[in-house]
Amino acid sequence: MKAFVDQDTCIGCGLCCGMCDAVFRMNDDGKAEAYQEATEENQSEVQSAIDSCPVSAISWED
Repeated sequence: MKAFVDQDTCIGCGLCCGMCDAVFRMNDDGKAEAYQEATEENQSEVQSAIDSCPVSAISWED
C-alpha cells in the first residue's frame, strides 16, 4: 500500500516522519512526502501517522 501526503495541506510538522521514517521524509520544500510504500510490518505505523496528522494531509492512495 502507498501513502499520499497532500503537499498543499501539509504544514511540515514532521510528526509522520518521526512515527514512520521508513515511509515518510521531509522534502526540499519542508513538507513531508511518502517516499516508500508501506510494508506489512510498518502498515500500522503509517495508519497511526495518518490518524495523528494535525491537518489530515495524509491518506492511503488507491
